[in-house]
Amino acid sequence: MSELKPLSKEAIPSALEKAERYRLLNEPAEAESICLDVLQTDPENQRALITLLLAVTDRFSKGYGVSDTQANQLLARVKGDYERAYYTGILAERRAKARLAQGSPGASHYAYDGLRDAMACFEKAEAMRPPGNDDALLRWNTCARMIERNKLVARDEEKIEPPLE
Repeated sequence: MSELKPLSKEAIPSALEKAERYRLLNEPAEAESICLDVLQTDPENQRALITLLLAVTDRFSKGYGVSDTQANQLLARVKGDYERAYYTGILAERRAKARLAQGSPGASHYAYDGLRDAMACFEKAEAMRPPGNDDALLRWNTCARMIERNKLVARDEEKIEPPLE
């Protein structure tokens, strides 16, 4: 591979605007590449970490073989209890939506579990949100509506008899 060209510190704000624009254009790979360039220059840049996290989770619904590993590693680098709780909820919500879209056997139960996990994270974030920031509440409501609209329910606990010895 060719050696990557480093981004200058002065170019970071403009690069991050481009990354967000690519995300909005539904081009997460381009946004991811830009964020990686920013983080190469400024490894603790929170805006780049969060945009990268969102770009990675954007790919969940695209059918790519994206694991949670990269998202969890990025999440561990996000500073702030509110932010970690909120973006943990986003991760769970997006994974649940991807499962639901797959339509495979049991997908609706996995989606329900994931959305309930997301809602728990959003409740945690809501309890410590900054004044005037109702983002966690809005996400919680979205998950609740998704459960209702799709008539998602918890999996029935199977009663399995232990084998006789």
